[in-house]
Amino acid sequence: MDMIIKLVNALLAVIAGVGGALILYWFLNKVVERLPNRTEDKVKPFVFIGPAVLLVSLFLLYPAIRTILLSLANAQSTAFVGLANYSKLLGNGEFRGVLFNTLLWMIIVPTAAVAVGLLIAVLSDRMNPRGEKLAKTLIFMPMAISLVGASAIWSVIYQAAPKGSEQPGLLNAIVTAFGGDPQAWLQFNTARINSLLLMVILIWLQTGFAMVLLSAAIKSVPEDTIEAGRIDGASEVAIFFRIVVPQIWPTVITVFVTVLLGTMKVFDIVNVMTNGSFNTDVIANRFYTELFTNGNAGNAAAIVVILMIAIIPFMVYQVRQFRKQEAER
Repeated sequence: MDMIIKLVNALLAVIAGVGGALILYWFLNKVVERLPNRTEDKVKPFVFIGPAVLLVSLFLLYPAIRTILLSLANAQSTAFVGLANYSKLLGNGEFRGVLFNTLLWMIIVPTAAVAVGLLIAVLSDRMNPRGEKLAKTLIFMPMAISLVGASAIWSVIYQAAPKGSEQPGLLNAIVTAFGGDPQAWLQFNTARINSLLLMVILIWLQTGFAMVLLSAAIKSVPEDTIEAGRIDGASEVAIFFRIVVPQIWPTVITVFVTVLLGTMKVFDIVNVMTNGSFNTDVIANRFYTELFTNGNAGNAAAIVVILMIAIIPFMVYQVRQFRKQEAER
């Protein structure tokens, strides 16, 4: 019964949303059509863009401004404390460790996802059409899995049992098969091994995305440039790095930045697998902990603002790259 109620509510929301938008724009169009022709042509674009701009301002700008104000208040948001929350966070060694861990995610995950995706794209493009489709489908399939679902799958792979008993986790089963001792991998924080194992999950998910875009970019490289390299006696490796890569570099950067932005906001994997324990915490999970576990709205808002400030340069760069590519077409 609850499921039926949810489905009905979802259906009503879709009908009301789409129907309401149609009625609104129909009404606005009728109003604008009553204006003189010259005025109508000038006003109509703003009338149709206006609701979208209003919604963006309401659901993006207002929360951002509100968050900044909350970051300047105390834990209960009852008194102004200035930059005290930022000072307390940045002066805390544990939080600096969280920032360092997040930085490792930002460096390793996008780099590995792009590198592996590019390698698979190159190798699959050399297969016959049927084999290429099958390989790309298998590599892309993890993209259909949620981060929580992927975490559940990999938690089984990393699972550990006491020494001498049967190992349910695939990784420990392999280790013990070669005479090693089982490890509680997610508690093994030497050299950040546990964090690296968590990163593998996101790399696994994002490799298919990188592969699809990079494969399309490789296929768009003019064949005559590759043939010219072969005529000049260049090896296949030289052709790839000196002819193919420079021509697909804008796509490589776009994929890298896109994966990077997602990585900076990673939360689900860490929260499900370790909840930030054993030195695996990242900035998004720390925000959740501060707000819902510690009840400190000031610290939580300050963490969000720090994340926003870190993301903005990459977003600006992404927009500039997109405009540059559009101008070159």
